[in-house]
Amino acid sequence: MAIALDADHRDLADAVAGLARRHAPIERTRAAFADLAAGKRPELWDACVAQGLHALHLPEEHGGGGAGLPELAVVAEQFGRALVPGPWVPTVLAGALVATLPPEGLVADLLRRFAEGATGAAVTTPGLVATASGQGWTVTGVSEPVLGLPGADEVIVRATADGAPVWFRLPPTAGEIETADGVDLTRSVGRLRLSAAAITPEHLLPAIADDDVQLIVNTVLGAEAAGIAAWALDTAVDHVRNRHQFGRPVGSFQAVQHKAAMMLVRSEIARAAAWDAARSVGQDREQQRLAAAQAGLTAVPAAVDVALECVTLLGGIGFTWEHDAHLYWRRALSIASVAGSEDVWARRLGELALSGERDFSFVEADALPELRAQVDAVLDEVRALPELRAQVDAVLDEVRALPDDAVRSDGWAPARGGARRARLAEAGLVAPHYPRPYGLAAGPQEQAVIADEFARRGLELPTTVIGEWALPTLLRHGTEDQQRRFVTPTLRGEIVWCQLFSEPGAGSDLAGLSTRARKVAGGWVLTGQKVWNSMAHEADWGICLARTDPDAPKHEGISYFLVDMRSDGLDVRPLRQATGRAEFNEVFFDDVFVPDDCLVSEPGQGWRLAVTTLANERLSMGAQLAHGAAARVRDVVESGRYAAARDDALRVLGRNTGREMALSAMNLRSVLRRLSGLDAGAEISVQKVFSALAQRDGSRGLVSLLGPLGAVDDDGHMLDHLGLPAVLFGGGTIEIQLNVIARRVLGLPR
Repeated sequence: MAIALDADHRDLADAVAGLARRHAPIERTRAAFADLAAGKRPELWDACVAQGLHALHLPEEHGGGGAGLPELAVVAEQFGRALVPGPWVPTVLAGALVATLPPEGLVADLLRRFAEGATGAAVTTPGLVATASGQGWTVTGVSEPVLGLPGADEVIVRATADGAPVWFRLPPTAGEIETADGVDLTRSVGRLRLSAAAITPEHLLPAIADDDVQLIVNTVLGAEAAGIAAWALDTAVDHVRNRHQFGRPVGSFQAVQHKAAMMLVRSEIARAAAWDAARSVGQDREQQRLAAAQAGLTAVPAAVDVALECVTLLGGIGFTWEHDAHLYWRRALSIASVAGSEDVWARRLGELALSGERDFSFVEADALPELRAQVDAVLDEVRALPELRAQVDAVLDEVRALPDDAVRSDGWAPARGGARRARLAEAGLVAPHYPRPYGLAAGPQEQAVIADEFARRGLELPTTVIGEWALPTLLRHGTEDQQRRFVTPTLRGEIVWCQLFSEPGAGSDLAGLSTRARKVAGGWVLTGQKVWNSMAHEADWGICLARTDPDAPKHEGISYFLVDMRSDGLDVRPLRQATGRAEFNEVFFDDVFVPDDCLVSEPGQGWRLAVTTLANERLSMGAQLAHGAAARVRDVVESGRYAAARDDALRVLGRNTGREMALSAMNLRSVLRRLSGLDAGAEISVQKVFSALAQRDGSRGLVSLLGPLGAVDDDGHMLDHLGLPAVLFGGGTIEIQLNVIARRVLGLPR
């Protein structure tokens, strides 16, 4: 996995990785610690200049490559993975900041210098105070530590004058650069000390916006953190896959697998956040601020945790000076410190989330105009239906009462029927990703346009809930008669489905089910028990797995049935949860007859059908969480109904917003991978785990703010928290999902 998604970025990543292998082997870096700390250029620098990687992002008219922040992120990730030493990161940061200014005068000269191969550093830390002196300034103070400062050919500096920024190019003879002992042994770090340094007008720069500083620094450092995390993950997985203890590979132990899988989760989250920050460069300031804060909160610090987990999985060898793990760990600590406190970024993101929301759309407003016009016509008609009903009602003077548009459930079941739903189903807009005539065979871009049109009118995208699992199976494996019988009525809201998979004795071990199906004349007789079946008490039909061959191996001999929930011998008993509600059920089968035409595919194919994932699945267009949602925290902050300090509340809002943004960024990356002809990568598996963790941690963060108000539940926040097990268990526990990641994605042994 890598930040690069399209072909050009993948080619760039491959070229950069190859250059790093040739010119920056870790043995050479180790031999040069002293020189690197002093700011001397490593051999790699000349290779970077020859390939233009130092000026990739600078304007072409000044000798640069004309690329931008997304390309810098691709290179930074690969250089982080290879622990490339020296001044590349501090130089491109300085150059990128200068490139935000009008390219004239001193700015043009600096851009030319950077393009020619001058190294650079940007002093943006507090500590330097400017006082007006004629047409210039006198600057005094000591900066906080700055990466790449010792040895830099060009240094740009931000001082403050009564809270306002003063930017300048450091004169060659001004001040003193103090070399420090850096945590990262592969780069120089130092402080700038100025004592009444005279900064004349020819050294002054226009003010660089703080928003640009935050976006550029957090994106590049976040991408480098993603590269560090990727190396740490690969190194740890390779070790536990091959290391044996107690006669088994270490990687076969569940505790080790879960730790490795969580490393992957953290790595993917970091990568998504850094990528999202890079892509925001072409958006408005509000979007850039949100993305920059998210990268500072999520991407940059992640490498610290993943690098430490790498050391712990390596064991004693990972704690030695000779192993490279501590060098990556050191760099992770260094860049996390430079980027700033996680608490600061959490508060910043929380403040921004009060008034803004990250945009994860990926199609332009004028994309696919014919499809938009088609959707427009249907939605305009759908929206007019209630108004038409009112007109008819008035004209007939209450001769006949018009029914509501749909019959709605008190629980999770979808609304039944209604004129709106019928028209949407007829137009293929209930499930536009389905093949015609049931849908529009809509791919990712078409689905995004349709979702955009629904949102523009304030209409919710329709859902069939469990039908979204049942119908794709029927469309792929069912008979034509089954498709005609079930698909259209479900899309019209006339059939509600439930899933009858889980059993008391099997839990997450779906293949361990014991419900039996015995063949009889004209069909099958089912006996057994299912549990935790949401919507079973409201459903018309259920998709059910039952064992038809008790002598077959565990994953074989299972068949896939469609069960009429009004069948004789079927007993549905609601389960009252800790919330006091009864949204789940247990279902008992006492010789329930299922006709042959309700068996999907052939006997014994149930497991294959159950795990099928269709290529044309519905896109997940966002990531608002069911529990601990940022919107819920936002309401608490805005209403003032919390007992914590406001900064603490904003930090909770920031962290919850960050989790939702990370999930949405991964969703979008999955879509773009498919549009680029790539497989979904690890994002899908990571989303399942991280979504559950995000809801758990987000809900816990919310209730921590309430204080005495949490002793009653006027606003439903405690009920929200008590409902967490629905997502922590549903679809397989977090631990089961970590097993899947460890074995299927990381390839660890059983």
